[in-house]
Amino acid sequence: MNLELLESFGQNFPEESDGTLDCISLALTCAFNKRGTLLAVGCNDGRVVIWDFLTRGIAKILSAHVHPVCSVSWSRNGHQLLSASTDNMVSVWNVVTGDCTQRYRFPSPVLNVQFHPRKASKVLVCPMKHAPVLLDIDGTYKTIPLDEDSDTTIVASFDRRGEYIYTGNAKGKVLVFRTETLDLQASFKVTTGTSSSTAIKSIEFARRGGCFLVNTADRVIRVYDCNEVLMCGKSGEPEPIQKLQDLVNRTPWKKCCFSGDGEYVVGGSARQHALYIWEKKYGNLVKILHGTRGELLLDVVWHPVRPIIASVSSGVVSVWAQNQVENWSAYAPDFKELDENVEYDERESEFDLEDEDKSVEDNVDAKAIEDEDVDVTNIEPIAAFLSSDEEAEDEQALLYLPISPEVDEPEEPTWAPTTDPTDDAVHADSNKRSLPSEQSPKKKKVKTFDVNLESAPSDEVHPFLSSRGDGKAKKKSGQQQKPGKDTKGKKNRHERQKKKSITDDYSETE
Repeated sequence: MNLELLESFGQNFPEESDGTLDCISLALTCAFNKRGTLLAVGCNDGRVVIWDFLTRGIAKILSAHVHPVCSVSWSRNGHQLLSASTDNMVSVWNVVTGDCTQRYRFPSPVLNVQFHPRKASKVLVCPMKHAPVLLDIDGTYKTIPLDEDSDTTIVASFDRRGEYIYTGNAKGKVLVFRTETLDLQASFKVTTGTSSSTAIKSIEFARRGGCFLVNTADRVIRVYDCNEVLMCGKSGEPEPIQKLQDLVNRTPWKKCCFSGDGEYVVGGSARQHALYIWEKKYGNLVKILHGTRGELLLDVVWHPVRPIIASVSSGVVSVWAQNQVENWSAYAPDFKELDENVEYDERESEFDLEDEDKSVEDNVDAKAIEDEDVDVTNIEPIAAFLSSDEEAEDEQALLYLPISPEVDEPEEPTWAPTTDPTDDAVHADSNKRSLPSEQSPKKKKVKTFDVNLESAPSDEVHPFLSSRGDGKAKKKSGQQQKPGKDTKGKKNRHERQKKKSITDDYSETE
């Protein structure tokens, strides 16, 4: 893929819908791998569907969990996938083989999981109403310290390179810990104009540059500089680079993230399927993308390299991209587009080795350029695929998955002779065939680690589950506990119908 040819000459944000990805199951969350070639989608039936994003086809389906998948995360090289479910389970998957390598059971619901940006052996887990947990693949874990306020509603995220962990609580306090030692390096409080604190809903980092955004309950997205936050130290007061919000409708934000180059910020509305795109440098709103009216947004991710956004709503992944218009004159100024065929008049010496009609000799520099050797064997690394501290691309990275062709099963012929199920010969033949399957090697059992967290609430219900069925359940239980006038009316109506049937029977006997 030649990124130079895909450049849109300054406009690097999507403008219109570019189709949908239907996973058959209802999609809840999604995540791109490092290069954006694969998209993992977590579904409500516990499956994780991996899409080949270039061909827009399903590359692999993982039967990951029994309950809905609430969070997915890729390792840096793309060989491992992390998934969390509403049944308090966290699993690590081998993407190539589709096997589960590790499984962890938590006492409380898990809201979010994230691989370390550089080390696939470390995982950051955010349990519900408990401090975040830094988990090792071998089952050992450390609990990230809480603030003095002891507020357990915590969101957490690794920074771009995984050197620090940023946490935020419901009182607006952001703490920065060093990943290796979990020592507090910096802290600050997000305040509104009236000096009152506001709850932090999420923290997201840009893939390029040193910026991160904080999505708060006061419906404002604040963009901060990581270096400034660290320089201010503990109890500092860093000023946000930008404050992004919808001043007209006062829209609350469900999910926010940066573009692949870190130059744009997208915010997904919590009220409807609408995406607001701002330019980070100037803070101006450049585009609003509207989905189907009446749909609620669940998740938003931006492609790591290209100006493409994937949003999840109503169980379907919507893709937003640019309208690619072929403009060949941008590459060759003398190129002319023809509406119809034109007869071309060929010069007599046009395709001769030496042009006899040429009157002016070519410049010496032009001849030297023509004789220059062009290197077609060595491949220069593409800057968009590399981090600032990398010189070469990771050759072990998993970019694509082989897709097996779908072969339709042939229909059974209607003229085939039917066998008697009581025939002993048929039973003997079937027993012989079943023997090899019994001797087939058993699948390796996955080891499950129990993560015992102190003072973790075990009776909490995951937000994905509570937001769906609680209202109906309460309504039904309320009707059963408190019979209203309708139930009495039904009872009286039933008695009247019973009396009427008795009088009708009596009149018939007479």
